[in-house]
Amino acid sequence: MLKKISIVFVLIFMSCNFEAPVEFSEKALHENLESIEGVSSSFEEIINTYKGKKILVDVWASWCRDCIEGIPKVKKIQKEFPEVVFLFLSVDEKVDSWKRAVKRYAISGEHYNMSKGMKNGDLVEFLDLSWIPRYLVLDEKGKISLFNAIDASDQKIKEAFNI
Repeated sequence: MLKKISIVFVLIFMSCNFEAPVEFSEKALHENLESIEGVSSSFEEIINTYKGKKILVDVWASWCRDCIEGIPKVKKIQKEFPEVVFLFLSVDEKVDSWKRAVKRYAISGEHYNMSKGMKNGDLVEFLDLSWIPRYLVLDEKGKISLFNAIDASDQKIKEAFNI
């Protein structure tokens, strides 16, 4: 009996779809983010601003050592792919810390804050955010072409730009 249950469990497990999403959920798209200038916009409004261009989304925080160590790698990618929009989404709960870090590390690109942190919010939930930095690539139509990279030097990022 145990053997039969084990086989059924394995079959169910193997039939599950583990593919990365190619579209954001409605709830994630409606999440409000704050620009560095203090303007609130939905995530959908933000990404629609850049339709027709590829977007690298960098989810980071000022307190995250791995994120800060990844900034030089991101800057290298920016030089290599100047046509790509670099959208930085901070999960800093302290807005002043986020703004200081953007200036301190001279991070150029588009900046927004998810002030609910990395444990709360519909966008965070959609991303299943358990580690930062986190990189996503969106195609010219706003579809997700790379859902999960945790290192800016991941070759999959450049491959997604060249699709």
